Amino acid sequence: MMTPTAWPAEAIWEQVFPWLPDFTVDILPEIDSSNSELMRRARAGQHEPTLMVAERQTAGRGRMGRVWQSQPGDSLTFSLSLPIAPQDWSGLSLAVGLSLAESLHPDVRLKWPNDLWMQERKLGGILVEAASMGGRSQVVIGVGLNIRPRPADGLNTPPAALTECWPDATAAAALARVAAPLIQTILAFETTGFAPLQARFEARDVLKGRRVHTSDGLQGTSRGVSASGALRLQTDAGVVDIHSSEVSVRPFAEDQP
Repeated sequence: MMTPTAWPAEAIWEQVFPWLPDFTVDILPEIDSSNSELMRRARAGQHEPTLMVAERQTAGRGRMGRVWQSQPGDSLTFSLSLPIAPQDWSGLSLAVGLSLAESLHPDVRLKWPNDLWMQERKLGGILVEAASMGGRSQVVIGVGLNIRPRPADGLNTPPAALTECWPDATAAAALARVAAPLIQTILAFETTGFAPLQARFEARDVLKGRRVHTSDGLQGTSRGVSASGALRLQTDAGVVDIHSSEVSVRPFAEDQP
C-alpha cells in the first residue's frame, strides 16, 4: 500500500498569508482536472486565491487540448487561482515557467512558450486560463511536473524526470520549493509585466539561436524573446514576433543533439 503523501499545505499557507490573507490550499486525492475545477469556481463567482493540488487527475489538460496524465507520486499536478488584472497578459506563461525553473534546479531550461525542459526532453508543462465574471478577472494556472521517470507512451524519447537532477525529489518537496515563489512572481507580474524577466528567461531559453518551425508554416532562427514575451523569429523576410496563442514551436530534427 502506498504511503499517503505528507503535503506541506500549512507551511505554504504560512508563507503566502502575509500577501494574500484569504489564501487557501486544497489537497485532493482525485479530480477530473484541477484547472477545470478552479475555472468552474471562478465562473461561479468564487475569487478566493487558491492552490489546488491533485494527487491524481482523470482528465488533466495541457495546452491545445492535450491530455496530461497524472499518477500519485510520479508527478506533481497543481493549479493556482488568483484574482489579478494586469494591463498586459502577454508573457505570463513565460514568467510562470521562469519561476518554476529557478526554484527547481539550475539544469531546468525553458522552451517557449510554456514547457520546462531538461536534457532536451520535456520535464513539465503550464496551462494558463482566464475567466472574467462581474467585471472581475481571475487567472487559473495549471502546472504538471514529472517527478519520477515514466514510459515514452508513443513519444520518440521518454519525458524527463525531476529525480534525474534532484535524486531525492518528491511531489511534496517540489511543491514546497515552487509554490510561494510562484505566487510572488505572479503578483509582481500584475504590476510590472514580463519585461523585467526577459534577460533571466533568455538565460534558460533552449530555442535561442536554433532553427525552428512553427505549426502555421513559418521557419527560421529563434532570436530569443521580446520584452512582451513574444518569440522573435528570424525569417528570410525579416524578424517576426510570434505570440503564444498562435503557434507551437519545434526545433528542427538536425538541431537536436
